[in-house]
Amino acid sequence: MATLTHFDSDGNAVMVDVSAKDETERVATAAGAVVMQPETVQLIADGGVKKGDVLSVARLAGIMGAKKTPDLIPLCHPLALSSVKVELSIDTDRNAVDIEATCKLKGRTGVEMEALTAVSVAALTVYDMCKAVDRGMQITDIRLTHKSGGKSGTYEGR
Repeated sequence: MATLTHFDSDGNAVMVDVSAKDETERVATAAGAVVMQPETVQLIADGGVKKGDVLSVARLAGIMGAKKTPDLIPLCHPLALSSVKVELSIDTDRNAVDIEATCKLKGRTGVEMEALTAVSVAALTVYDMCKAVDRGMQITDIRLTHKSGGKSGTYEGR
Protein backbone atom coordinates (compact mmCIF):
# COMPACT_ATOMS: atom_id res chain seq x y z
CA MET A 1 0.00 0.00 0.00
CA ALA A 2 1.29 3.47 -0.87
CA THR A 3 2.14 5.78 2.01
CA LEU A 4 1.87 9.53 2.31
CA THR A 5 5.31 11.08 1.87
CA HIS A 6 4.79 14.44 3.56
CA PHE A 7 4.51 13.07 7.12
CA ASP A 8 7.20 11.68 9.40
CA SER A 9 6.70 8.66 11.68
CA ASP A 10 5.15 10.92 14.34
CA GLY A 11 2.64 12.42 11.91
CA ASN A 12 4.40 15.77 11.56
CA ALA A 13 4.36 17.52 8.19
CA VAL A 14 7.77 17.44 6.47
CA MET A 15 9.27 18.43 3.15
CA VAL A 16 10.34 15.27 1.32
CA ASP A 17 14.12 14.81 1.09
CA VAL A 18 14.81 14.41 -2.63
CA SER A 19 18.61 14.63 -2.44
CA ALA A 20 19.11 10.90 -3.17
CA LYS A 21 16.85 10.93 -6.25
CA ASP A 22 18.30 10.94 -9.74
CA GLU A 23 17.87 14.00 -11.90
CA THR A 24 15.59 13.16 -14.80
CA GLU A 25 13.53 15.05 -17.35
CA ARG A 26 10.14 15.60 -15.71
CA VAL A 27 6.97 16.80 -17.40
CA ALA A 28 3.48 17.35 -16.07
CA THR A 29 0.31 18.56 -17.77
CA ALA A 30 -2.86 19.66 -16.02
CA ALA A 31 -6.20 20.85 -17.34
CA GLY A 32 -9.36 22.56 -16.15
CA ALA A 33 -12.17 24.82 -17.30
CA VAL A 34 -14.21 27.87 -16.43
CA VAL A 35 -17.87 27.40 -17.38
CA MET A 36 -19.94 30.54 -17.87
CA GLN A 37 -22.95 32.13 -19.52
CA PRO A 38 -22.94 32.18 -23.35
CA GLU A 39 -22.86 36.00 -23.27
CA THR A 40 -19.66 35.92 -21.19
CA VAL A 41 -17.97 33.55 -23.64
CA GLN A 42 -18.95 35.89 -26.46
CA LEU A 43 -17.55 38.93 -24.60
CA ILE A 44 -14.23 37.13 -24.16
CA ALA A 45 -14.16 36.06 -27.82
CA ASP A 46 -14.98 39.59 -28.98
CA GLY A 47 -12.41 41.22 -26.70
CA GLY A 48 -15.20 43.12 -24.96
CA VAL A 49 -14.15 42.60 -21.34
CA LYS A 50 -13.30 45.99 -19.82
CA LYS A 51 -10.25 44.66 -17.93
CA GLY A 52 -8.56 43.59 -21.18
CA ASP A 53 -7.66 40.47 -23.18
CA VAL A 54 -8.83 37.74 -20.82
CA LEU A 55 -7.00 34.83 -22.43
CA SER A 56 -3.64 36.63 -22.67
CA VAL A 57 -3.77 37.91 -19.12
CA ALA A 58 -4.84 34.49 -17.79
CA ARG A 59 -1.99 32.81 -19.72
CA LEU A 60 0.55 35.11 -18.09
CA ALA A 61 -1.06 34.63 -14.66
CA GLY A 62 -0.86 30.85 -15.07
CA ILE A 63 2.85 31.04 -15.92
CA MET A 64 3.47 33.27 -12.92
CA GLY A 65 1.43 30.92 -10.73
CA ALA A 66 3.57 27.93 -11.72
CA LYS A 67 6.70 29.87 -10.76
CA LYS A 68 5.18 30.81 -7.37
CA THR A 69 3.96 27.31 -6.44
CA PRO A 70 6.40 26.81 -3.51
CA ASP A 71 5.20 30.12 -2.05
CA LEU A 72 1.58 28.90 -2.15
CA ILE A 73 1.81 25.17 -1.33
CA PRO A 74 3.70 24.78 1.97
CA LEU A 75 5.75 21.62 1.32
CA CYS A 76 6.60 22.11 -2.37
CA HIS A 77 10.24 22.39 -3.34
CA PRO A 78 11.38 25.53 -5.18
CA LEU A 79 12.13 24.33 -8.70
CA ALA A 80 14.15 25.64 -11.61
CA LEU A 81 11.45 25.24 -14.25
CA SER A 82 12.81 24.98 -17.78
CA SER A 83 9.44 25.53 -19.46
CA VAL A 84 5.89 26.56 -18.57
CA LYS A 85 3.24 26.62 -21.28
CA VAL A 86 -0.34 27.65 -20.61
CA GLU A 87 -2.95 27.40 -23.35
CA LEU A 88 -6.50 28.73 -23.14
CA SER A 89 -9.24 28.10 -25.66
CA ILE A 90 -12.91 28.92 -25.96
CA ASP A 91 -15.45 26.12 -26.34
CA THR A 92 -18.74 27.73 -27.39
CA ASP A 93 -20.60 24.40 -27.30
CA ARG A 94 -19.92 24.08 -23.56
CA ASN A 95 -19.77 27.84 -22.82
CA ALA A 96 -16.34 27.34 -21.34
CA VAL A 97 -12.77 28.50 -21.38
CA ASP A 98 -10.56 25.40 -21.36
CA ILE A 99 -7.11 25.65 -19.80
CA GLU A 100 -4.10 23.36 -20.20
CA ALA A 101 -0.70 23.88 -18.61
CA THR A 102 2.52 21.92 -19.14
CA CYS A 103 5.58 22.33 -16.93
CA LYS A 104 9.03 20.84 -17.54
CA LEU A 105 12.37 20.60 -15.81
CA LYS A 106 15.36 18.36 -15.31
CA GLY A 107 15.47 17.64 -11.61
CA ARG A 108 14.86 15.42 -8.61
CA THR A 109 11.16 16.03 -8.08
CA GLY A 110 8.09 16.28 -10.27
CA VAL A 111 6.24 19.31 -11.56
CA GLU A 112 2.66 18.16 -11.03
CA MET A 113 1.90 20.85 -8.46
CA GLU A 114 3.29 23.55 -10.74
CA ALA A 115 1.06 22.45 -13.63
CA LEU A 116 -2.00 22.25 -11.35
CA THR A 117 -1.23 25.66 -9.87
CA ALA A 118 -0.82 27.18 -13.34
CA VAL A 119 -4.28 25.94 -14.35
CA SER A 120 -5.82 27.09 -11.06
CA VAL A 121 -4.36 30.60 -11.24
CA ALA A 122 -5.30 30.97 -14.91
CA ALA A 123 -8.87 29.91 -14.08
CA LEU A 124 -9.05 32.33 -11.15
CA THR A 125 -7.83 35.10 -13.44
CA VAL A 126 -10.56 34.36 -15.99
CA TYR A 127 -13.08 34.52 -13.14
CA ASP A 128 -11.63 37.77 -11.78
CA MET A 129 -11.63 39.48 -15.15
CA CYS A 130 -15.23 38.47 -15.96
CA LYS A 131 -16.94 38.52 -12.55
CA ALA A 132 -18.48 41.95 -13.17
CA VAL A 133 -20.71 40.41 -15.85
CA ASP A 134 -21.03 36.79 -14.62
CA ARG A 135 -20.67 35.92 -10.94
CA GLY A 136 -22.09 32.44 -11.58
CA MET A 137 -19.02 31.12 -13.42
CA GLN A 138 -17.78 27.73 -12.26
CA ILE A 139 -14.16 26.62 -12.14
CA THR A 140 -14.29 22.89 -12.86
CA ASP A 141 -12.41 19.69 -13.52
CA ILE A 142 -8.91 20.77 -12.51
CA ARG A 143 -6.86 17.61 -12.80
CA LEU A 144 -3.51 16.09 -13.72
CA THR A 145 -3.65 14.70 -17.24
CA HIS A 146 -0.03 13.60 -17.76
CA LYS A 147 3.10 13.06 -15.74
CA SER A 148 6.42 11.58 -16.82
CA GLY A 149 9.89 11.24 -15.38
CA GLY A 150 11.17 9.91 -12.11
CA LYS A 151 11.01 6.40 -10.73
CA SER A 152 7.19 6.26 -10.65
CA GLY A 153 7.14 6.46 -14.45
CA THR A 154 4.40 7.83 -16.66
CA TYR A 155 0.84 8.63 -15.65
CA GLU A 156 -1.88 9.35 -18.20
CA GLY A 157 -5.12 10.78 -16.86
CA ARG A 158 -8.13 12.07 -18.70
